[in-house]
Amino acid sequence: MINTSICATLIFTLLSALTPVVAIAQTLTGRVVSVGDGDTLRVATGGRTVTVRLACIDAAETTQAPFGKAATDRLRQLLPLGQQVTLRVADTDRYGRSVAKVYKGDLSINLVLVQEGQAVVYRDYLSACPELRERLLKAEASAKSRRIGFWSQATPVLPADFRRGKRAVNTPKPAGTRARSQTNSSPARDYNCSDFRTQAEAQRVLDSTPGEDPHKLDRDSDRIACESLP
Repeated sequence: MINTSICATLIFTLLSALTPVVAIAQTLTGRVVSVGDGDTLRVATGGRTVTVRLACIDAAETTQAPFGKAATDRLRQLLPLGQQVTLRVADTDRYGRSVAKVYKGDLSINLVLVQEGQAVVYRDYLSACPELRERLLKAEASAKSRRIGFWSQATPVLPADFRRGKRAVNTPKPAGTRARSQTNSSPARDYNCSDFRTQAEAQRVLDSTPGEDPHKLDRDSDRIACESLP
Protein backbone atom coordinates (compact mmCIF):
# COMPACT_ATOMS: atom_id res chain seq x y z
CA MET A 1 0.00 0.00 0.00
CA ILE A 2 1.32 3.43 -0.95
CA ASN A 3 2.05 5.63 1.99
CA THR A 4 -0.67 8.27 2.58
CA SER A 5 1.81 11.15 2.75
CA ILE A 6 3.30 10.15 -0.60
CA CYS A 7 -0.16 10.14 -2.18
CA ALA A 8 -0.89 13.58 -0.77
CA THR A 9 2.39 14.90 -2.15
CA LEU A 10 1.68 13.48 -5.61
CA ILE A 11 -1.82 14.99 -5.66
CA PHE A 12 -0.52 18.40 -4.53
CA THR A 13 2.18 18.37 -7.22
CA LEU A 14 -0.35 17.47 -9.91
CA LEU A 15 -2.76 20.21 -8.85
CA SER A 16 0.05 22.75 -8.73
CA ALA A 17 1.02 21.91 -12.29
CA LEU A 18 -2.56 22.42 -13.45
CA THR A 19 -3.09 25.72 -11.63
CA PRO A 20 -2.65 28.82 -13.82
CA VAL A 21 0.25 31.06 -12.95
CA VAL A 22 -0.97 34.39 -11.56
CA ALA A 23 1.08 37.48 -12.34
CA ILE A 24 2.58 39.01 -9.23
CA ALA A 25 2.98 42.77 -8.97
CA GLN A 26 6.59 43.86 -8.75
CA THR A 27 8.47 46.97 -7.73
CA LEU A 28 11.35 48.15 -9.91
CA THR A 29 13.72 51.09 -9.76
CA GLY A 30 15.40 52.67 -12.72
CA ARG A 31 16.16 55.85 -14.63
CA VAL A 32 14.10 57.60 -17.28
CA VAL A 33 15.37 57.08 -20.83
CA SER A 34 12.65 58.92 -22.74
CA VAL A 35 9.08 60.20 -22.54
CA GLY A 36 6.86 59.21 -25.46
CA ASP A 37 3.66 61.04 -24.61
CA GLY A 38 1.60 62.18 -21.64
CA ASP A 39 1.21 58.71 -20.16
CA THR A 40 4.07 56.67 -21.64
CA LEU A 41 7.80 56.59 -20.95
CA ARG A 42 10.81 54.28 -21.16
CA VAL A 43 12.87 53.34 -18.14
CA ALA A 44 16.24 51.59 -17.88
CA THR A 45 16.10 49.03 -15.08
CA GLY A 46 18.01 45.86 -14.29
CA GLY A 47 20.11 45.97 -17.45
CA ARG A 48 17.14 46.38 -19.78
CA THR A 49 14.83 49.14 -20.99
CA VAL A 50 11.10 48.79 -20.42
CA THR A 51 8.24 50.78 -21.90
CA VAL A 52 5.92 51.97 -19.15
CA ARG A 53 2.24 52.91 -19.48
CA LEU A 54 1.12 54.91 -16.44
CA ALA A 55 -1.61 52.94 -14.69
CA CYS A 56 -5.15 54.18 -14.07
CA ILE A 57 -4.79 57.46 -15.99
CA ASP A 58 -5.21 58.51 -19.60
CA ALA A 59 -3.60 61.57 -21.18
CA ALA A 60 -4.81 63.29 -24.32
CA GLU A 61 -3.54 61.86 -27.59
CA THR A 62 -0.76 63.84 -29.25
CA THR A 63 -3.20 64.79 -32.02
CA GLN A 64 -5.63 66.27 -29.47
CA ALA A 65 -4.05 69.71 -29.75
CA PRO A 66 -2.98 71.42 -27.62
CA PHE A 67 -3.62 69.09 -24.68
CA GLY A 68 -1.64 66.07 -25.91
CA LYS A 69 1.52 68.15 -26.30
CA ALA A 70 0.93 69.91 -22.98
CA ALA A 71 0.64 66.56 -21.16
CA THR A 72 3.81 65.26 -22.84
CA ASP A 73 5.74 68.41 -21.97
CA ARG A 74 4.59 68.26 -18.35
CA LEU A 75 5.61 64.62 -17.96
CA ARG A 76 9.03 65.51 -19.35
CA GLN A 77 9.30 68.29 -16.78
CA LEU A 78 8.36 65.96 -13.95
CA LEU A 79 10.60 63.15 -15.19
CA PRO A 80 13.63 64.54 -17.04
CA LEU A 81 16.11 62.17 -18.65
CA GLY A 82 18.10 60.30 -16.04
CA GLN A 83 15.55 60.86 -13.30
CA GLN A 84 15.41 57.94 -10.88
CA VAL A 85 11.93 56.49 -10.50
CA THR A 86 10.21 53.62 -8.75
CA LEU A 87 7.76 51.54 -10.75
CA ARG A 88 5.02 49.62 -9.01
CA VAL A 89 4.06 47.35 -11.88
CA ALA A 90 0.47 46.16 -11.82
CA ASP A 91 0.15 44.44 -15.20
CA THR A 92 1.46 44.05 -18.75
CA ASP A 93 -0.78 45.35 -21.54
CA ARG A 94 -1.40 43.86 -24.97
CA TYR A 95 1.47 45.91 -26.42
CA GLY A 96 3.94 44.42 -23.93
CA ARG A 97 4.19 47.64 -21.91
CA SER A 98 4.53 47.54 -18.13
CA VAL A 99 1.43 49.16 -16.65
CA ALA A 100 2.71 50.86 -13.52
CA LYS A 101 2.30 53.46 -10.83
CA VAL A 102 5.33 55.71 -11.18
CA TYR A 103 6.93 57.44 -8.21
CA LYS A 104 9.64 60.08 -7.95
CA GLY A 105 10.60 59.61 -4.33
CA ASP A 106 7.27 59.64 -2.51
CA LEU A 107 5.55 61.66 -5.24
CA SER A 108 2.96 59.79 -7.32
CA ILE A 109 3.40 60.99 -10.90
CA ASN A 110 0.09 59.41 -11.91
CA LEU A 111 -1.72 61.45 -9.25
CA VAL A 112 0.09 64.71 -10.05
CA LEU A 113 -0.92 64.54 -13.71
CA VAL A 114 -4.58 64.14 -12.74
CA GLN A 115 -4.37 66.90 -10.11
CA GLU A 116 -3.01 69.30 -12.72
CA GLY A 117 -5.59 68.41 -15.35
CA GLN A 118 -2.94 66.87 -17.61
CA ALA A 119 -4.62 63.46 -17.51
CA VAL A 120 -7.98 61.95 -16.64
CA VAL A 121 -8.82 58.93 -14.55
CA TYR A 122 -8.99 55.81 -16.72
CA ARG A 123 -12.01 54.25 -15.04
CA ASP A 124 -11.97 51.08 -17.14
CA TYR A 125 -8.65 50.13 -15.51
CA LEU A 126 -8.93 51.82 -12.13
CA SER A 127 -8.87 48.46 -10.34
CA ALA A 128 -5.07 48.43 -10.85
CA CYS A 129 -4.70 51.28 -8.32
CA PRO A 130 -6.77 50.38 -5.25
CA GLU A 131 -4.60 52.47 -2.92
CA LEU A 132 -4.89 55.55 -5.18
CA ARG A 133 -8.48 55.15 -6.32
CA GLU A 134 -10.17 57.73 -4.07
CA ARG A 135 -7.34 60.24 -4.36
CA LEU A 136 -7.39 59.99 -8.16
CA LEU A 137 -11.15 60.48 -8.34
CA LYS A 138 -11.07 63.46 -5.95
CA ALA A 139 -8.16 65.00 -7.86
CA GLU A 140 -10.03 64.69 -11.14
CA ALA A 141 -13.20 66.20 -9.66
CA SER A 142 -11.16 69.15 -8.36
CA ALA A 143 -9.38 69.73 -11.69
CA LYS A 144 -12.69 69.50 -13.50
CA SER A 145 -14.41 72.00 -11.21
CA ARG A 146 -11.50 74.44 -11.61
CA ARG A 147 -11.54 73.91 -15.40
CA ILE A 148 -7.78 73.50 -15.64
CA GLY A 149 -5.72 71.74 -18.31
CA PHE A 150 -7.74 69.20 -20.25
CA TRP A 151 -10.90 70.30 -18.41
CA SER A 152 -10.65 73.89 -19.70
CA GLN A 153 -12.47 72.79 -22.85
CA ALA A 154 -16.16 73.56 -23.24
CA THR A 155 -16.89 70.03 -24.46
CA PRO A 156 -13.90 67.79 -23.66
CA VAL A 157 -13.63 64.46 -25.47
CA LEU A 158 -12.02 61.82 -23.28
CA PRO A 159 -8.83 60.34 -24.78
CA ALA A 160 -10.37 56.86 -24.97
CA ASP A 161 -13.41 58.22 -26.82
CA PHE A 162 -11.12 60.21 -29.12
CA ARG A 163 -9.18 57.06 -30.01
CA ARG A 164 -12.36 55.13 -30.74
CA GLY A 165 -13.64 57.97 -32.88
CA LYS A 166 -10.40 58.15 -34.86
CA ARG A 167 -10.66 54.46 -35.65
CA ALA A 168 -14.35 54.45 -36.43
CA VAL A 169 -14.68 57.58 -38.53
CA ASN A 170 -13.17 58.13 -41.95
CA THR A 171 -12.99 61.89 -42.49
CA PRO A 172 -14.19 62.71 -46.03
CA LYS A 173 -11.75 64.58 -48.24
CA PRO A 174 -12.77 68.08 -49.34
CA ALA A 175 -14.30 68.33 -52.81
CA GLY A 176 -11.64 68.54 -55.48
CA THR A 177 -8.98 66.79 -53.41
CA ARG A 178 -7.06 64.34 -55.55
CA ALA A 179 -7.40 60.76 -54.30
CA ARG A 180 -4.25 58.76 -53.58
CA SER A 181 -3.25 56.21 -56.17
CA GLN A 182 -4.37 52.68 -55.32
CA THR A 183 -0.77 51.59 -55.80
CA ASN A 184 0.35 53.92 -52.99
CA SER A 185 1.41 51.82 -50.02
CA SER A 186 0.28 54.36 -47.37
CA PRO A 187 -2.69 53.19 -45.27
CA ALA A 188 -6.22 54.51 -45.93
CA ARG A 189 -7.01 54.80 -42.21
CA ASP A 190 -5.54 57.07 -39.59
CA TYR A 191 -3.11 55.61 -37.06
CA ASN A 192 -1.89 56.45 -33.57
CA CYS A 193 1.14 54.95 -31.84
CA SER A 194 -1.27 52.99 -29.62
CA ASP A 195 -2.37 51.02 -32.71
CA PHE A 196 0.99 49.23 -32.94
CA ARG A 197 2.58 46.51 -30.83
CA THR A 198 6.16 47.39 -31.72
CA GLN A 199 8.15 50.36 -32.97
CA ALA A 200 9.03 48.39 -36.09
CA GLU A 201 5.35 48.14 -37.09
CA ALA A 202 4.92 51.89 -36.71
CA GLN A 203 8.16 52.50 -38.63
CA ARG A 204 6.83 50.57 -41.63
CA VAL A 205 3.82 52.88 -41.80
CA LEU A 206 6.00 55.98 -41.50
CA ASP A 207 8.40 54.69 -44.17
CA SER A 208 5.48 54.16 -46.55
CA THR A 209 5.15 57.95 -46.86
CA PRO A 210 8.68 59.26 -47.60
CA GLY A 211 9.07 62.88 -46.59
CA GLU A 212 5.62 62.94 -45.01
CA ASP A 213 4.10 62.03 -41.65
CA PRO A 214 0.32 62.15 -42.16
CA HIS A 215 -0.34 60.14 -38.97
CA LYS A 216 1.98 62.22 -36.72
CA LEU A 217 3.97 59.15 -35.68
CA ASP A 218 7.29 61.04 -35.66
CA ARG A 219 6.96 63.74 -32.99
CA ASP A 220 10.53 65.04 -33.14
CA SER A 221 10.93 64.80 -36.94
CA ASP A 222 13.89 62.42 -36.86
CA ARG A 223 12.09 59.86 -39.09
CA ILE A 224 11.87 57.41 -36.19
CA ALA A 225 8.27 56.49 -35.47
CA CYS A 226 6.70 55.99 -32.04
CA GLU A 227 9.92 55.89 -30.04
CA SER A 228 8.03 54.97 -26.86
CA LEU A 229 7.13 51.55 -28.27
CA PRO A 230 9.27 48.47 -27.61
